[in-house]
Amino acid sequence: MKAVLLVGGKGTRLRPLTYRIPKPLVPVMGKPLMMHVIDSLPVEVDETIIPVGYMREAMEGYLKEHPPSRKITIVEEKQPMGTGGAVKNVEDYIDGDFLVINGDSISSLDMRRFIEFHRRKKAFATISLWEVEDPTPFGVVDMDADGRIHRFQEKPTREEAFSLLINAGAYALDYESLDYIADGFVSMEREVFPRILDRGTYGMRFDGYWVDCGTRENLLNAYRTLMKAGAQCRERRDCERAIADTATVENGAAVEGASIGPYTYISKGAVVEPGSQITGSVLFEDARIGPNCRIIDSIVDQGVVVPGGSVIESQILGAMEPAAE
Repeated sequence: MKAVLLVGGKGTRLRPLTYRIPKPLVPVMGKPLMMHVIDSLPVEVDETIIPVGYMREAMEGYLKEHPPSRKITIVEEKQPMGTGGAVKNVEDYIDGDFLVINGDSISSLDMRRFIEFHRRKKAFATISLWEVEDPTPFGVVDMDADGRIHRFQEKPTREEAFSLLINAGAYALDYESLDYIADGFVSMEREVFPRILDRGTYGMRFDGYWVDCGTRENLLNAYRTLMKAGAQCRERRDCERAIADTATVENGAAVEGASIGPYTYISKGAVVEPGSQITGSVLFEDARIGPNCRIIDSIVDQGVVVPGGSVIESQILGAMEPAAE
């Protein structure tokens, strides 16, 4: 079985991080976002196909430097094609029922159970579903007690919404579904799914967690979610001040006389000097925080140096600027 990982887009809401690396390689708890998705796939998924336009060389370079344990194929996407167009672009690599997964989120979806559900229902298409409190920014579905979807509704008002179940970005599809995707720019959600609804489209709801990592707030929430789900502080140091239980300080980080946490991640090679307070934030490799700083709900990119006495709140600090056009 093949899986198509959708990683299109330039990750503009995560800039300046995404001037240095593409969004699929942005680390979450020390592992690239895309590898969280790939590692969640069962062994029967023998190849992951990734259509890539933006910073394709960086993706290929990462895979060369970190050879994966399973087959990953990068396919060039010369221009933005939408979620459906990206799938159509890799049609020649697909040879049967297949998965399509949005690569910019993390979730507790059990992919083996998802595939089994799809096969048990003899579905033409199966969509993962997540319940939200506010459906207005999303597309929602209406399904019956058997899990069959009968209607879609895009970004409804609270009053008009007939469901709180949203499309969570993982699909199991019959090979024939490729015939319903036109060439060019196509949206799976808006154009393809409505066309195949009557062929037998089902939804599988799951519990646990689901986080779209496309913004600073949501990326930090992904870290918090995984820490809550069981990540623990990997290294406790004899500091003058506390490291919270919900903080992670990687081996090779230098933290002395500083206050760390809660929900803070310090990557290897990062340095936090005495008197600084880091709360709800992420420091990537080799970031350096000077003395007596306060870093709150922020992301400090690889190699960034924050001068002593700085107060940084709700920001992404990056080392790279956009390349000249």
